[in-house]
Amino acid sequence: MSLNSILDPHRRWMRLALKEAEQAFEEIEVPVGAVIVKDNVLVGRGHNQVERLNDPTAHAEILAISAACETVGSKFLDGCTLYVTLEPCPMCAGALVWSRLSKLVFGAFDEKAGACSTLYSIPQDKRLNHQLEIVSGIEADLASDMLRRFFLERRVGSSGDGR
Repeated sequence: MSLNSILDPHRRWMRLALKEAEQAFEEIEVPVGAVIVKDNVLVGRGHNQVERLNDPTAHAEILAISAACETVGSKFLDGCTLYVTLEPCPMCAGALVWSRLSKLVFGAFDEKAGACSTLYSIPQDKRLNHQLEIVSGIEADLASDMLRRFFLERRVGSSGDGR
């Protein structure tokens, strides 16, 4: 079995998470998207809606977890995989643990708030009641490029002189 055949399912679902991130971008939200899959079926999706909902907890991961819990009819997401375009922050990393997701697949690393390997490793902390398998860097270039483009447009738009 080749590496590409192993990664193809991850890329497939990450592309769907990237579509969620594009939706956030269009809504002038930080472009992060997430999808949750169980048995190769989409059970939840979300994208950042912090600005629209005026809610600092309305991160893509939290919204996807809520949607997935409703779909599967449980507060626990055993056997589910979360695909998210950016490494989760501490709040979201905690939610991954408490919802008992089985696996996290993320794209870009977050040097400022990453809590799944960069600054902290909350989902793999043995002191907690649950740990997740983590796969990182899937479609990282696409996710990073979208984030860079978003913040560049915000800076250019806020300078008033086009620079």
